[in-house]
Amino acid sequence: MGTPDFAVPSLDILLKNGYDIVGVVTATDKWGGRGNKTLLESDVKKYALEKGLKILQPEKLSDPEFIEELRSLGAELQVVVAFRMLPTKVWSMPRLGTMNLHGSLLPKYRGAAPINWAIINGEKETGVTTFLLQHEIDTGDILFQSKTEIGEDELVGEVYERLMYIGAELVYKSVTALDKGVINPIPQSNETACPAPKIFHETCKINFNQSAEKVHNFVRGLSPHPVAWTVFDGEKIKIYRTKKINQETKLPAGRIETDGKKYLRITCAEGCIEILELQPDKRKRMDIKSFLNGTHINSESVEM
Repeated sequence: MGTPDFAVPSLDILLKNGYDIVGVVTATDKWGGRGNKTLLESDVKKYALEKGLKILQPEKLSDPEFIEELRSLGAELQVVVAFRMLPTKVWSMPRLGTMNLHGSLLPKYRGAAPINWAIINGEKETGVTTFLLQHEIDTGDILFQSKTEIGEDELVGEVYERLMYIGAELVYKSVTALDKGVINPIPQSNETACPAPKIFHETCKINFNQSAEKVHNFVRGLSPHPVAWTVFDGEKIKIYRTKKINQETKLPAGRIETDGKKYLRITCAEGCIEILELQPDKRKRMDIKSFLNGTHINSESVEM
């Protein structure tokens, strides 16, 4: 059970190692693209079609027809990677239960955006966890975990790519252990639990009234999606990559400093950040030199 590209390597590794995939459950197709004229299929569906696997695309997971069809497949184990919340009658159906791959070291960062929040909060390491589903989201007994360091300037997209494949290996290890009955799941502790709620576009606006380090972490924790943004000269600018500069400044937060050719810096409450890569509204993503070559900055500060 999965939808985006993050779930594909997990499905692939199970199939390549001889597991009988009796069905793939994924999101329904959606209209998108220019003018909403293109029917968009999930990455998981595209892979399943290529491999000739049975595909289920229920609109509602509680629909009686879907429940009956799912039960008829006779799965002994369900594997969930980047999917939706499941009704109890779905996750409790198989003999071995339902396991989930989560993009954090649980119980830290329970929720929809664990990789983003780990980077936004300046974590030096993260990882993936496999666990057995139970009623409360991301609280089930842990099977295995795998850790990876987060680079000081790494973007969430880069960590996401790495965890996608580390996660697939962990899924295979977990399925094998459950199949052989050689694992004792460990209950989670709530003492170190912290949330990782869904992130919305309106909350991605950069707050420069904080340290350069926090602004830098915020930008890379949202790049390339959903992407941090700010406003100057009345135009919304998406910021994809920055460099923190810890030099002292007497200028107020949000002040723009630029030579108009090679660099653009914005002051923070402590230090400042240098913009390396950005995207003006209705234009392509570009490096700062390309931006400054075709843009004259009129304002002295960003919109606070």
